[in-house]
Parts: sequence; structure tokens; C-alpha cells
Amino acid sequence: MSELVAALAAPYTNGMIKLRFPNSDSERKALGFLAGRYPFKTFAEGYTLVPEAALSSLALQGISFTVEGRATYEHVVPMRNR
Repeated sequence: MSELVAALAAPYTNGMIKLRFPNSDSERKALGFLAGRYPFKTFAEGYTLVPEAALSSLALQGISFTVEGRATYEHVVPMRNR
């Protein structure tokens, strides 16, 4: 069963990257830049999901961030009935 879940999750997680910003100013600047250019999702836990293509754009803007890895299925697909 876990192989089926992994196979179904692959299309959703391929391009999304989980990252963190060092401070609220960097995060605010990054989210302002991303808005209208790339889809993204922020979480109360302090991390943000962005498409892989957005990483180079953020770096070119001089925005600091730390990559934590690829997004998992649970990050990308909203969890229901919590």
C-alpha cells in the first residue's frame, strides 16, 4: 500500500521545496516577491513551500533562506479531519 501512496504522491511533490527564512524581514520580502510570480504556501510552523524554480529567483533577489528538502505529500495536500 505504501508503494501506491508514494506513486500517487510523486506528481504533487516533485517540484515543491520546503524552506525557512532566517528572520521575519526576509520572509516578508520573499513573500512579497513570490506573490504573483510563483505559487507558494506558508505554514505556522515557520516553513514555506515554493516551486523549485523559485529558488534561483529568490537568490538573485538577495533573499536569504535555508532549504530543508522536498515537500512531502502531507505538506502539499491539505490534511482533513484532524
